[in-house]
Amino acid sequence: MPLLQNLPMPVCFRSLVRCFLITGLLLAPSACVQAQAVQQVQPLQPAAPVNRPQGGVQPNAGPSILPLQPGAPATPYSIQSLVRTPTLSPGALTLLELEGRFSQAVASGGGKVFATWFTEDAVTLNNGRPAIQGRGNIAAQANWSPKDYQLSWVAEGAQMGPSNDMGFTWGNYEGRSKDKNGEPVLTTGRFITVWRKQPDGNWKVAMDASANAAPDAGACCSLPKP
Repeated sequence: MPLLQNLPMPVCFRSLVRCFLITGLLLAPSACVQAQAVQQVQPLQPAAPVNRPQGGVQPNAGPSILPLQPGAPATPYSIQSLVRTPTLSPGALTLLELEGRFSQAVASGGGKVFATWFTEDAVTLNNGRPAIQGRGNIAAQANWSPKDYQLSWVAEGAQMGPSNDMGFTWGNYEGRSKDKNGEPVLTTGRFITVWRKQPDGNWKVAMDASANAAPDAGACCSLPKP
């Protein structure tokens, strides 16, 4: 220490004490900060081992959809079928109910009742016949008696329009009568009925169309029966 050799002993001692005091004051805060940092930083704990089930599915990853085992009961997470039965809308149910009432009324009342279900400007379409327009003209053609001709049909489906004041139904019909020799005659086919809601809230038929069922396979080439 060359700088201290020329200084008197009291001055040197006082200088050394002053240096130690100043150094201690400067280093004390740093030591406190380091101590606090050591207390705040906790050593990392070793990670707990993860038990993986068979199949590689991690736990707590949510329910998984597993294939059904033969004879196993269904669970909330099992898929039995992707096919869903369509649900009929209230409008479609209304149209099917109307079609059923229409068919029952005609089965008991014949052609006279048939025409009363149509609107004034209704149209009917049939195989090999010109279109019939207007309820009056339809009534003139529908002059059969239920004793001579039995017309019945069953609706297979229905759809209601977006405005809920017009829709259609479709299905199968059959007509039973007898020829001039008294032999039974059966006619079958498909139909479509267009329904329209009237200003008074009642429903009427705006159009009725039908087509005879296709002949059986090979019927065109079969020999007449003796």
